[in-house]
Amino acid sequence: MRLKGPVSHMSPIDLNTNLMLTKISKDFRWEMAHRLPEHTGGCRNVHGHSYRMWVELAGEPDEQGMVLDYFTLKEIVDPLVSEIDHSFLCDRSDKLIVDFLKTSGLKAVYVDFPTTAENLAKWFFERLSLLFPAMKHLRGLRVRIQETERTYAEVAGPINV
Repeated sequence: MRLKGPVSHMSPIDLNTNLMLTKISKDFRWEMAHRLPEHTGGCRNVHGHSYRMWVELAGEPDEQGMVLDYFTLKEIVDPLVSEIDHSFLCDRSDKLIVDFLKTSGLKAVYVDFPTTAENLAKWFFERLSLLFPAMKHLRGLRVRIQETERTYAEVAGPINV
């Protein structure tokens, strides 16, 4: 079967091997504060969101018919979510907030990027993709971060290729 048009790397058919891939997804939620100091609008102020993240995997089901057990996926992702849940995600270059947080005793996680939804999706993608290499049947990972009810950012790419 020849497919017409562009096919993303997360296509249900892996064109390199002609394997039919199956996708699974699980969502995760947490609360987190941040700010974008270079933003010209309200986002330059300290504020928070009720975040939602979907982690989607594409791969070949195992002998039990699963791409990955949902409990295993939860065991892998939950520690990353717990790390930032009810925290302030702070770009290390934001000296005003870094100085405050260092003496406040509040839960903070420091990163080396502006704390946009796009960068958060990339950060999770990069961290999660390092945890899946031992699972050779997995082919693709997609991370979608929903920051507000009407907005999200998404990063997707191959793994174990």
